Amino acid sequence: MIGYVLRRLASLSFVLLVVSLLVFVLMNMVPGGPFTLADRGYSGAALENLERKYGLDKPVHERYINYLTSALQLDFGNSFSVAGNPPVSELIARVWPVTFQLGLYTIILSFGLGITLGIVAAYYRNGVVDNFVTFIATTGIAVPNFIIATWFLLIFGYQIGWSDPSNWIIPPLTQDGYAILSWDYFLPVITYALAPLALVSRYTRSSFSDVLNADFIRTARAKGLGERFIMLRHVFRNALIPMITVLLPQIPNLLTGSLFIEVVYGIPGLGKFFVTSIFNRDYPMIMGLVLLIALLWGLTYLLTDILYTMVDPRIRLGGSKGA
Repeated sequence: MIGYVLRRLASLSFVLLVVSLLVFVLMNMVPGGPFTLADRGYSGAALENLERKYGLDKPVHERYINYLTSALQLDFGNSFSVAGNPPVSELIARVWPVTFQLGLYTIILSFGLGITLGIVAAYYRNGVVDNFVTFIATTGIAVPNFIIATWFLLIFGYQIGWSDPSNWIIPPLTQDGYAILSWDYFLPVITYALAPLALVSRYTRSSFSDVLNADFIRTARAKGLGERFIMLRHVFRNALIPMITVLLPQIPNLLTGSLFIEVVYGIPGLGKFFVTSIFNRDYPMIMGLVLLIALLWGLTYLLTDILYTMVDPRIRLGGSKGA
């Protein structure tokens, strides 16, 4: 186990290296730069001085080597677009907690409710609950979340007054904490959770239906085993593996934010900040956020493989499966 984890971490390091190289090269292939945007107003000597200050006047390969050397020392540079040019790591540390908390609430709601609905729908196939789950899943997948967010904001936010987007305030970098009311998470979490809840419920239903129809389940019932024992001992355990494969990769998406949700509700989170950095050509911020997302994806897939062996001991890390 330890050797496998170490090999996967080494592989993840190589993936991060390749991702950083590709993103760095692609960023610099786009014409212009962070200080040549029309709203910056820099030209002539001022532009040359800024590019010299941040090393943008050097060849791309030299800049990448300098960036990589600093990144290995956990120095990801300073933002080009934020006032005061604060370090990228400090900015991420200040905006990610909002997105992380929003994503965590969304995971709890979507996975908890989705798995429950999926199990009930599988057990009572073609019944009222099954039809209801199918309706929820279809709605959550078919309707874009920014449409749902707009409806919720108009109805529950402005007309009923349950949530006020103005409560989402990010303070200056010299202050600590966020002026956020916990109640203001309600509408964003409900909106954000609909799509993953639909996916979770549908895959849970499909996985549990396949196991419930298996021959060994009919044999267990024929032996007179109780339904609760069959569900906990046989059905749930065998249905977990396909669920883990599909559902765990949803976690990095939820923890790194949704542009549409954060823009509609005015949430100063990572997703909104990422897009802003792209428009502002903030190279250090783009690199830092991309590497963070790639790291989360790599760790999630590693966790997925480890969970396989916990759910089914016959599975061996490295691709083999014991008899």
